[in-house]
Amino acid sequence: MTDVPRSAPAQIAHRGFAGENPENTVAAVERAADRRADWIEIDVMPTADGDVVVVHDSELSGRDGRGLTDATGVVWETDTATVTGAEVLDSGETVPLLADVLDAVPADVGVNLELKNPGRWDLRPDEKLAADALADRTAVWRPFVDRVLDATEGRENDLLFSSFCEGALAAVRELSSLPVAPLVSRSVADGLAIAREHDAAAIHPPIDAVRGTPFFDADRFGAPEGAEPESVVAAAHDEGRAVHVWTVETWYQADRLAAAGVDGVIADYSALLRD
Repeated sequence: MTDVPRSAPAQIAHRGFAGENPENTVAAVERAADRRADWIEIDVMPTADGDVVVVHDSELSGRDGRGLTDATGVVWETDTATVTGAEVLDSGETVPLLADVLDAVPADVGVNLELKNPGRWDLRPDEKLAADALADRTAVWRPFVDRVLDATEGRENDLLFSSFCEGALAAVRELSSLPVAPLVSRSVADGLAIAREHDAAAIHPPIDAVRGTPFFDADRFGAPEGAEPESVVAAAHDEGRAVHVWTVETWYQADRLAAAGVDGVIADYSALLRD
């Protein structure tokens, strides 16, 4: 068992504290850094021109037309000028290039880049892949990951690459020595297996996957009948990996997760952790 020292969880600003700021924008990351974020989490995908932009949803209009920006169209099917000219949430801020976001983050603040999409619909998220499928998915992600790594070259910030897609993490590990973290949505067991396969520095489960908290959902994350329950926190810590939990929205959630031993809270608001 690797000894992982316990301390107050890191405060990870989800999309630049999306509950307070226009998500994934330069203004959001600047404000998140000002509000003592230890890390800032952002989402990346390509435009039709191959440029890396910081945006969460594949559609510029957002999921279900929720009005993420004032533009329409699929991000990776749209030219860079249109994407970077799209106003985010009526804020006056626009969808930024990754390089511009990184320029706005102080060197002493870490950056968690979520590899959201390489520019296609046929992804295989939330799944531990067999060898042949993993090789295929790694090839799908490799060109985009290479461009993302180019944008991070020479940065002094601590960097962490996360994704729901194992192929994305495999491409990062193939092309660099930078740390990775699988995002978990459906299966803690698959997330832990992906973490082991790629020597991940961390694992990012949802709040309702953390045993020992009021938020744990046994229907989703309980052990199969007759099996021993597996705690994502205990299993990750046994292997020397950090546990960063998403998405945290209240001080009570942050407090209970800290008591359960998590290492970071991926939070929408900046004032959740007690001093």
